[in-house]
Amino acid sequence: FTGSAFGSAAIWQYESLKSRVQTYFEEARADWLDKIRPQKRGDFRKQVNSWWNNLTEGQRTVTGIIAANVFVFCLWRLPGMRRIMFTYFTSDPSSRALCSPMLLSTFSHFSLFHMAANMYVLWSFSSSIVSLLGCEQFIAVYLSAGVISTFVSYVAKMATGRFEPSLGA
Repeated sequence: FTGSAFGSAAIWQYESLKSRVQTYFEEARADWLDKIRPQKRGDFRKQVNSWWNNLTEGQRTVTGIIAANVFVFCLWRLPGMRRIMFTYFTSDPSSRALCSPMLLSTFSHFSLFHMAANMYVLWSFSSSIVSLLGCEQFIAVYLSAGVISTFVSYVAKMATGRFEPSLGA
C-alpha cells in the first residue's frame, strides 16, 4: 500500500506541476480578458473565497482530510450505519474485512474530543510539513502512516490475544 501511495503521489505531483505550468502560460495570454469579465456576485461566496485564498497550501490540504474525518464522525451518529461502520471503519484482526478497515479506520473517530484533538494537531503542523514534502507526498505519508499503524495494531492484538475492534490509526 505504501509503495502504491507514494508512486501515486509522485505521478500526481508531476501532473499537478505540469498543469500549473500550462495554467500559467494560458493565464499570461488571457490577462486582457480580466478587464472585460463581469465581476462575480454574492457576499458569501466572496467570504469563502477570501478565507480559502488566505489559507496556506498545507491548510488547504488538511481541510479535505478534516472534512473526511468529520463526515465519518457524522456517519457514526446514524443508527442505520452502525453495522457498516463497525465492519469497515474499525480495525479488528478477527474480522472478515481486513484490508479496507486498515485504511478507512484512519478517518474514524467515535469521540468528538478525540477527533477535535487529532484534527487540531494535524492543522497546527500542516503548513510546515506540506511546505517540506508537498501536498501529494504529505497525503501519501498520512495514508501510509494510518495503514502501517493499523497493521502494528493487528500484530499487537494477535500477540496479546485481545481481539477487540479499535478506531483510528
